[in-house]
Amino acid sequence: MSKEVLITIHSTQNVDGDPAAAELITQGTYDYSAEAIRITYMESELTGLDGTKTMYHISPEQVILSRCGAVNSQMIFRRGEKQKFRYQTNFGTLSLGLDTHRLLCELDEHGGSMEI
Repeated sequence: MSKEVLITIHSTQNVDGDPAAAELITQGTYDYSAEAIRITYMESELTGLDGTKTMYHISPEQVILSRCGAVNSQMIFRRGEKQKFRYQTNFGTLSLGLDTHRLLCELDEHGGSMEI
């Protein structure tokens, strides 16, 4: 089942102990099946990623965030695991890592919430 939805993303990043919060509200698509969920939306100028398609592939054991366009990357979030990934931009490619401490997904055919 695929439907058009309104997506709200709350983001907090800590840089040198100083938290910086941001919120994005955008339209996208929500695809739900018993095996997996996919959320897709286009980034805008406000995010600095204009022309980039962002997709979340959500399954019971992990969340994969993929970006294609002005920025190309694939981040894999698995609770308790460290992951390395490449983040390709128009200015060059970075090798980055992430450590997933918490992964909560409360999503069903009607929508819901996710916390990474």
